[in-house]
Amino acid sequence: MEDNPAPPPVPDAASLREAALAHLARFATTEQGLRQVLDRRLRRWGVRASRAGLPNEDIESAIAAVRPVIDAIVASMTDLGAVDDAGYARSRATSLTRTGRSRRAVEAHLANKGVDQDTVRDALNDSLGERSDSTAREAELAAALVLARKRRLGPFQRPDREDDDPLRGLGVFARNGFSRDVAQSVLDMDPDEAEDRIIAFRSL
Repeated sequence: MEDNPAPPPVPDAASLREAALAHLARFATTEQGLRQVLDRRLRRWGVRASRAGLPNEDIESAIAAVRPVIDAIVASMTDLGAVDDAGYARSRATSLTRTGRSRRAVEAHLANKGVDQDTVRDALNDSLGERSDSTAREAELAAALVLARKRRLGPFQRPDREDDDPLRGLGVFARNGFSRDVAQSVLDMDPDEAEDRIIAFRSL
């Protein structure tokens, strides 16, 4: 019977920094996102170490000892500008809106990515306009139109489904975070105007 393989070396600062740089070269992320990437790397090491026979308490101790290194790497990447929660939030706010996400859904997405509330608010105001102004309403309306086109609602409804229950459309918009007045505006809109609004918003 073969002996268990030797436990793999614990990830050190150099290997974790290399992993961070490799990830950031491919993906935009937040501080929390990068921390999770590096933490998963530690956890994968823990699985391999366990298979090699290292006691669980030794594994957890080694992981706990390395976690401050992860915090330092994340802080370093932030200082270098490689991780920028505010920039990430602004970019994602625009791109998600253009794919049919409501302002409320964008807020929830960014919060889930670990972006703090003040940064989310500022990013949305910068990218989509302040909640009460006309720019923000136009962005919300355009996002709702994109969703309507995806779901074939309102001005994008198929000719053979003209008698669809309008409450079904309102329900789709409500579940996606759009207000009743935005939803009704979309459902009542002329198809040509709807397409023109989407094109205009995506060209900004």
